[in-house]
Amino acid sequence: MKMFKKTNKINEEVILAYSFKNALEHEGKARKEAVLSSLFHEGLQKKDIKKILPEIEKAVDKVNKLSLNEQEKEFFKLEKKVGKRKEREGLPELPHVSKKGVIMRFRPAPSGPLHIGHIISNLISSLYVKKYRGKFYVIVDDTNPQEIEKEYYKKIKEDCDWIFGNVYKYINSSERMKIYYKYALKLIEKGKAYVCNCNPEKFKKLIDNKKPCPCRELSIKENLARWKKMLDKKGYKEGQAVLRFKSSLESDNPAFRDFPLARINETKHPLQGKKYRVWPLMNLAVSADDIELGMTHVIRGKDHLDNAERQKMIYRALGKEKHYPWTFFMGRIKFSDLVLSKRKINSLIKSGKFSGWDDPRIPTISSLRKRGYKKEAFEKLIIQRGLNSVDKVISQKDFFSLLDNFSKWQT
Repeated sequence: MKMFKKTNKINEEVILAYSFKNALEHEGKARKEAVLSSLFHEGLQKKDIKKILPEIEKAVDKVNKLSLNEQEKEFFKLEKKVGKRKEREGLPELPHVSKKGVIMRFRPAPSGPLHIGHIISNLISSLYVKKYRGKFYVIVDDTNPQEIEKEYYKKIKEDCDWIFGNVYKYINSSERMKIYYKYALKLIEKGKAYVCNCNPEKFKKLIDNKKPCPCRELSIKENLARWKKMLDKKGYKEGQAVLRFKSSLESDNPAFRDFPLARINETKHPLQGKKYRVWPLMNLAVSADDIELGMTHVIRGKDHLDNAERQKMIYRALGKEKHYPWTFFMGRIKFSDLVLSKRKINSLIKSGKFSGWDDPRIPTISSLRKRGYKKEAFEKLIIQRGLNSVDKVISQKDFFSLLDNFSKWQT
């Protein structure tokens, strides 16, 4: 570490100090990505990332083994090592950016129009593509026929064109079914996925006790036959079979044990009609798309921590682990008094309480535009927030007061 002490004033104590600080901000669990990001403020250069990562991992591992009380005591000793940050201009740098730029994405579902939550979570990805150049995809997640309303395909495009302005390509997931089937087959052929026709309640009891269901040990040949039976309209009926990823049953998190990849849903699709009956679940679709499109960086909310781990498992099973995108998990911004649930808003609209999705009392993008907000105000707000993994609860009054500071408000 002497090279960092001499050139960047970064040594083992500095790394430990930032690791303790990050852990105390997140219930005792430090993350190496957050510590790495903090060290850029101490002069870390991108060229030194590979050299310093092992030291960060070592420090984070050491910190995370301690209790919160122990972390507080140790941080008190090292607190002075955490320098006061200079006012940052623009977004913090991303690691592993090539000369070609970055490839990033946003995956909205056409079950309702976009709202303030989508802006907070996804505008940063669009801004990074503008910063580094590259490609920003909007992939409309429409592989759950029951949750789709056709009118929102057009609405999503209108909203994205306005708030992002740099969408490289719009893609409908339902138009990529052959790709998803190809990846399902790959996993089956590698012995990493199996078709399960067990009773769901029976399966859950087994998996909760870390025990395999009878389908788990079937041969690849049998699983291929079962997969064909899922696809066949005369084969399995809806609810009778599901494609599962074969993971470790010893995982402490039950959500990681043999999670589902695809299921039968015979609901008529707004675009595809009855063409398909087997639909991929999110983790299969996202993994396939990210591999095929060469995704390099993904910024997502903390609510996707488990999904990210599942997708990493799929990458690993396919021998693509080294291509897994750099991922950052943004802290959640929860409004204490603002309704963001599409179902609740739909209900209020149908009851006549709201006039529609552009009613000025609800935080949809349509409404925000109608109220006079400019996209530049949101950009400034998101840039100021940067890569922030800290959760925050805020009232709509405080949030819009903050937004107004950046806004070119028209009265």
